[in-house]
Amino acid sequence: MGDGPTRITPYRDGPYLVRGPFTLVDQDGNEIEVKRRVVALCRCGRSQIRPFCDGTHKLIGFQAESGAGATDSGAAARDS
Repeated sequence: MGDGPTRITPYRDGPYLVRGPFTLVDQDGNEIEVKRRVVALCRCGRSQIRPFCDGTHKLIGFQAESGAGATDSGAAARDS
């Protein structure tokens, strides 16, 4: 798939974009064929082509931060 580091970018209110060489496997260790250099992985859980994104997140109003801005409420409570 190419050289260089793999980069995974969570997009605000959207999928994870994966760029760079990687292997995608299911929970049984079977390889899932990847046909593109950049792959969008579903974060909302509603895609009809999981684990890949099909844009459903836009239709259902999925919301998620694009980075480390999301906090674990349990950790916040423990730290206060």
